[in-house]
Amino acid sequence: MGFPGTWMTESESVVYRVVPKCACSTIGQIMFYSDHGRFFDGDIHDATEGMHKWSRADSQPVIEANVRAHRSYAFTCVRNPYTRILSSFFDKICGIQRNGKRYRGNLVPLLTQRYGVQVGTPEANFEDFDQITSFRRFLLFARDTIRWKKPMEPDIHWSAMSGHISTFIVNGGRYDSIFFTERFDEGMQKVLDAIEVRHPVNLKTIPRFNESEGHGPKRAHPVEAYFDDLSMHLMFEIYKRDFQLFRYDFENPANKMPKGEVDLDEVHAKLGE
Repeated sequence: MGFPGTWMTESESVVYRVVPKCACSTIGQIMFYSDHGRFFDGDIHDATEGMHKWSRADSQPVIEANVRAHRSYAFTCVRNPYTRILSSFFDKICGIQRNGKRYRGNLVPLLTQRYGVQVGTPEANFEDFDQITSFRRFLLFARDTIRWKKPMEPDIHWSAMSGHISTFIVNGGRYDSIFFTERFDEGMQKVLDAIEVRHPVNLKTIPRFNESEGHGPKRAHPVEAYFDDLSMHLMFEIYKRDFQLFRYDFENPANKMPKGEVDLDEVHAKLGE
């Protein structure tokens, strides 16, 4: 299986396990800048040179040798499951993608037909649908994909963070840091302090590369408004391990901040089984 979703600087200064919807665009650009002294021109996910990625066949042996020997500092980043699934909905389901089309072609028509999900239209500035009702119906769909792989396999943007993070461990990797999107500067600075870079990075001046922003509706309500009792039940069914391992507050969707630090030994023990 190897190390899917793993990126590494060409200098091999640092290894990163990508978790979708957890500041991955910004992290990738910081890694690119630390090697080259410039940002990648475009979406870092589209970069085919300047950084090792598991999706590149020529990068796989280099990444595998490094990770198995733990030659470089390895890290990842997590996010509150409530805000992460909401971000996935507004970006991937409601939004128009970079190619000018809907995400995954027939996905939105399927959601409309089978689950009654409405997504709005750019012509109406995405104000022509009930965000809360549609999100809750999408959440039911997300649960079905994760629990039963029907009507499709779960998508990387809403499958559990622990699932992404575990592949790195199961296949022989070990994390030196797992930090929070909600405390991004603090966590990323610890990574930068622990490695040697060719070009120093000043986090205070680094732009946030939110590639999903601006092509879909803005969230019209506070996070907690989207989650009634049934929605919270579904969230716990899908993301129980994420809430527990990464110390997020399941009981209060309004509290986006973690309740404590990640216990790396616990994560490696529970996700390495």
